[in-house]
Amino acid sequence: MIEEKGILGWIECRLPIFSFLKHIASYQVPKNLNYAWNFGSLAGIALILQITTGIFLAMHYTLHVEHAFNSVERIMRDVNYGWLIRYTHSVGASLFFMVVYVHIMRGLYYGSYKRPREMVWFIGIFIFFAMMATAFMGYVLPWGQMSFWGATVITNLFSAIPLIGDKIVIWLWGGFSVDNPTLNRFFALHYLLPFIIIALAMLHVIALHRFGSGNPSGVEAKSDNDTIPLYPYYIVKDCITFGLFFIVLFAFVFYAPNYPGHPDNYIEADPMVTPVHIVPEWYFLPFYAMLRSIPNKLIGVLTMFGSILVWFSLPWLDKSKVKSGAYRPLFKKFFWAFAVNFAFLAWLGGQKVKEPYITLSRLSTLYYFTYFVIVLPLLSKYEKPEKPPKTISDSVPEIK
Repeated sequence: MIEEKGILGWIECRLPIFSFLKHIASYQVPKNLNYAWNFGSLAGIALILQITTGIFLAMHYTLHVEHAFNSVERIMRDVNYGWLIRYTHSVGASLFFMVVYVHIMRGLYYGSYKRPREMVWFIGIFIFFAMMATAFMGYVLPWGQMSFWGATVITNLFSAIPLIGDKIVIWLWGGFSVDNPTLNRFFALHYLLPFIIIALAMLHVIALHRFGSGNPSGVEAKSDNDTIPLYPYYIVKDCITFGLFFIVLFAFVFYAPNYPGHPDNYIEADPMVTPVHIVPEWYFLPFYAMLRSIPNKLIGVLTMFGSILVWFSLPWLDKSKVKSGAYRPLFKKFFWAFAVNFAFLAWLGGQKVKEPYITLSRLSTLYYFTYFVIVLPLLSKYEKPEKPPKTISDSVPEIK
């Protein structure tokens, strides 16, 4: 059998890898996709980069509160190209979140959460939750001042849960304070969660392929004339953004690797010295601003988590029959106000807890929830959208 077909033919017969790759290459995609659709594949590349560099870092990391900080310094100074691996991992996390935020904003603008792609949207939210958990636990591992106090502040939030909150905090800590058992738990989960994200990403893609990709026009493909194969058209297009991604990544790695981080994290964790201003990484700042703006601890925690959970209700809150925001004049204005407001929340999250930042954070939080709970349902009912094209082909200008 092997002699007749050759080793590659035998492998293909038992495990049809090449047929699967051929299927992926011939997969039909709407022909009007713009560069906003490249950020999904960019997120995949960023995830692979994080896992690869994370595995190499784990080989040299010492999992103990008395040695963790020094082991990270040893990676930076003594391990061959350790500085490159560590900076690529830390800067890569920031770019990963940047790519995902753009991906989410694209979904919000073009109605990617609408029927029949609700499951794609829901799985994407679970991926985002897993990303946030992974990033938070990874931020604790260097065991600097911000790592230690960030872990103390964030884990203490669970104490706001009635009846069982204190028990959850003790379980997370593995004791009565943030210490070595906490570091062990966080390392184990930080190593495990990326592989769970891969599994969720695979489900995300499977759900996407069930009905095909959405597109800027918001209309479904009605014939083969509306689509083109993934290869070579969009593979080449993806490669362009891959190149730009790595240019930006290594520009930061080589010239400003510590810019996204906090200088206090280069001070070894000291439980007896509280930093003047405790702030998380920049990608948590919008939600951190919401949390700090509310004086009641439980309501603040519910608001922070609710700001993401509200995304699950979007398919029912936004009932407009027109999916794409490109054909909704009023929606455009409120959406871009929402995007600016979200960026403003990120800026507010990095400021000190005093006026006028507290009041501004409350107003921004109010608009954040108003956009989802009030604006979108009202627009669905009263907005008069423009008429979208009948087919995808009608939205693509002819080349003469």
